[in-house]
Amino acid sequence: MKKIASICTLLVAFVCTAALAQQNSKAEFKFDKETHDFGKIPQGKPVTHVFTFTNVGTEPIIINEVKPSCGCSVAEFTKTPVKPGETGTISVTYNAAAKQPFTKNFTVRSNTKTPVKTLYIKGEVTD
Repeated sequence: MKKIASICTLLVAFVCTAALAQQNSKAEFKFDKETHDFGKIPQGKPVTHVFTFTNVGTEPIIINEVKPSCGCSVAEFTKTPVKPGETGTISVTYNAAAKQPFTKNFTVRSNTKTPVKTLYIKGEVTD
């Protein structure tokens, strides 16, 4: 019985160590900031912000998709893999058509340790 318990303990320790090593070996984003406030912006003039990130993981980051929360925004992003230690960008543009405060989000899907990340822009469209 003690042998079985010892073997089970060893097996659990091995599986946990392997899983932890695999988690630590993934690619991972480190953004300069995850929210950008445009402040007051004029109506009818689209505004753009570039989110910059660094790969702080050990594998290349591959961004699969950056999806805006509405049709009033678009996103462009680094299409090539971002190697460990290198930087990439996600450029977001908001069409300031309606005169009102706004908060929009962009869902980033990738191969990172955190596979779904959300970036935010906000501001107020005025005359």
